[in-house]
Amino acid sequence: MCRNIRTLFNFDPPATNDEIRAASLQFVRKLSGFNAPSQANAHAFDRAIEEVTAAATRLLASLETNVPPKDREVEAQKARERSKARFSRIV
Repeated sequence: MCRNIRTLFNFDPPATNDEIRAASLQFVRKLSGFNAPSQANAHAFDRAIEEVTAAATRLLASLETNVPPKDREVEAQKARERSKARFSRIV
């Protein structure tokens, strides 16, 4: 359920608004237990997504680091290698 919640800080290029919103959507889904809310809960669900998106955007903008930004492609390749190693052990 939370596959879109990834580390978004300190990457080059920086996280996009769409990436932040996707992570916020997954977070709200996880908290609520709803993949898609009922009509009765849709307004609260959508408002929560917007509030979490705004908070995450503020957080990412305010964080500081002395470490150089990570390259997205290099990190993605590392993740693929970890996944391959993990699942190749399962026979």
